[in-house]
Amino acid sequence: MDYKSMGFQYHRTNLNYISYYRDGEWDDGILRKEDTVTISCFSTALHYGQQVFEGLKAYKRKDGKVQLFRPQDNAERFHQSCDRLLIPRVTTEKFLDAIIQVVKANLEFVPPYGSNATLYLRPYVIGVGENLGVRPAKEYIFGVISSPVGSYFKGGLSPVDFMVTEYDRAAPNGTGKQKVGGNYAASLYPNHVAHVNGYADCIYLDPLTHSKIDEVGAANFFGITKDGKFITPKSSSILESITKKSLMYIAEEYMGMEVEERDCPISKLEEFQEAGACGTAAVITPIGSIHYQGKSHIFYSRTEVGPYTKQLYDFLIKIQYGDFEGPKDWTIIVD
Repeated sequence: MDYKSMGFQYHRTNLNYISYYRDGEWDDGILRKEDTVTISCFSTALHYGQQVFEGLKAYKRKDGKVQLFRPQDNAERFHQSCDRLLIPRVTTEKFLDAIIQVVKANLEFVPPYGSNATLYLRPYVIGVGENLGVRPAKEYIFGVISSPVGSYFKGGLSPVDFMVTEYDRAAPNGTGKQKVGGNYAASLYPNHVAHVNGYADCIYLDPLTHSKIDEVGAANFFGITKDGKFITPKSSSILESITKKSLMYIAEEYMGMEVEERDCPISKLEEFQEAGACGTAAVITPIGSIHYQGKSHIFYSRTEVGPYTKQLYDFLIKIQYGDFEGPKDWTIIVD
């Protein structure tokens, strides 16, 4: 595979993991070759959106070992999403075991060190079985699939342009904080509109007042003020990004920056000298400009990465690939 030019698309791997919940308990789960599932046409996942998922990556280190980045945090967020949709929890132990099994079964697909590509892992749970009314399913499938991937946005660590959308991806006090499929279904049309107009994706404002930045497409927003503060939105409708949490720690502990979670009014973009989108898939994508109400606000540059953003990226990548020892509970060696 040409890992260095690989985008964020599916490439089949050897095996994936599947486990069934029946009669009030999860079975032991197995690895299998099939990358399909057979479910009832009456499954709640199909009609009522009772399904959640996660995203994390396996990284090939310089010494040849493979490691995971903060998978326990993914397990905890998975629990919170399942609780919100009344899906029985997959224990942290089972969650981690399934991921590690999938990585070990697909080691040949973990891209080499230095390729800027990774093995993407997607745990998921769907409600299945013969259900008709709007109520939780009695049976569920938990699985973990994988694929080698490159950069989510074309160009990798280079600035891209975004537009503010009039649409919402989630409602106030809705499921915005959970990683559920419905949030992403709601984002498909706004994303399409952004692409048609020549933008990488769209900026979502808070669904209650439409005056504050919430998210950047499927990623979290951060900005660097002119006096060097790391600022990121605080909202009840934002998915709590593990990448964002990591950047907040890096900014404060390693770079000596002041970190704030607070409102980011769309009318005050001029307070930021740099801005970016961050998440598991996006890692860090510098924001070159944001188009809002007929005007484009340009940050550091539309062609060059700002110094703070570059330093944050370098710290994060070095920890993820094992070149820099971050907090001891952030990584797990798989092989």
